[in-house]
Amino acid sequence: MSIYVSVQTEDFTVANEYQRLRQITHSAGAVVTFSGLVRDFEVGSGKQSQRDSLKSLTLQHYPEMTERLLEEIIQESQKRWSTLGVTVIHRVGRLLPNDQIVFVGVVSTHRDDAFQAAQFLMDYLKIRATFWKKADVDGTEQWLEAKGSDTAAAARWDGSHRD
Repeated sequence: MSIYVSVQTEDFTVANEYQRLRQITHSAGAVVTFSGLVRDFEVGSGKQSQRDSLKSLTLQHYPEMTERLLEEIIQESQKRWSTLGVTVIHRVGRLLPNDQIVFVGVVSTHRDDAFQAAQFLMDYLKIRATFWKKADVDGTEQWLEAKGSDTAAAARWDGSHRD
């Protein structure tokens, strides 16, 4: 099993990360990748779901703790699905709308394992990895909390181990 984890300020190239996953083994039957982008809006916290203009998003983390938690999330995915390799890259620092923020890639012998493991990794990463996000929304900086939808997405995996 090949694991690559990186928390970095630099951008990544999806094609390069895909090739890295393909080269892990000739036994691969599927490579699933996900690349997340910084949106240009943040949903307001008022009663109405208004979209506020996001100028930038700044991510902070504790390096050793964050990498360890990412590796634990990957290990949990390995208990559930048969994977041959996993890549998780998460950017930190100041990011602008449409910047790439996260890459998750999974290689497996079967597509179902690759799809499910990739979805699980993203869902768990959103709530279990230690990243603090500060948004500049319409010129006002505010710390962001985990969204209820992210918590619900991760909760669906609880108790769903595969044998």
